[in-house]
Amino acid sequence: MQPPSACPCRGGIPWQGVLLAVSLLTFWSPHPTAQLTIEPVPFDAAEGRDVLLLVHNVSRNTVGVSWYRGQITDRSRLIVSYSNITHSATQGPAFSGREIVYPNGSLLFVNLTKEDTGFYTLQTTADNFDTEAATGEIRVHDGPDAPIINPPDSHFHPGTNLNLSCHADSNPPVQFSWSFHGRPLESTQELSIPNLSTNNSGSYVCVAHNSVTNLNRTTTKNITISGKWTREHSIKCWVEP
Repeated sequence: MQPPSACPCRGGIPWQGVLLAVSLLTFWSPHPTAQLTIEPVPFDAAEGRDVLLLVHNVSRNTVGVSWYRGQITDRSRLIVSYSNITHSATQGPAFSGREIVYPNGSLLFVNLTKEDTGFYTLQTTADNFDTEAATGEIRVHDGPDAPIINPPDSHFHPGTNLNLSCHADSNPPVQFSWSFHGRPLESTQELSIPNLSTNNSGSYVCVAHNSVTNLNRTTTKNITISGKWTREHSIKCWVEP
């Protein structure tokens, strides 16, 4: 299966070696009543990856396409346009250097950043000067950041309870899991161990996993259990604010 043109263009410059979805670029013969639509491929894209805004149902008599950042066709938001008459692309004010336009209207983003998240509008122009527009969305996922374990305390008395919580910024939210000296514990954001003993001293590791970016980040907290825990000390801590 071949693309509808010899090469895509990055603002007028031929771009070789595009490995993403070449076999998907054959949409010049839609049903007469089919509506122009845009499909992001993949639907959920990770930061640093590529995503294709794949165009469906482009009219046969289309002579040019223009891509805009946002949901309106404002000249100041033009990314790139392509003419099927001159077979050339023209960069707009919103062109970042990472966009590659195909003659059928599809737009490839290379090396996504979080700033690429948002809506994009395609406007097609027919040989009779009729225009049609459709809007698609890119959702860029990133993370996780290095987890933060709370509370900051690392020293506990025997007989007390250990309650640790893990937090990591990520889009989408991460899944958490814990381990102790390499032994898996709970797959939860919060870890609770009652009635501590010296056997509970050691390294507790929180793992944050992002299922879209497929990245893991870990943080280790060393906990020491020592000293004596008396009934009088327990009552004092219970009554203090």
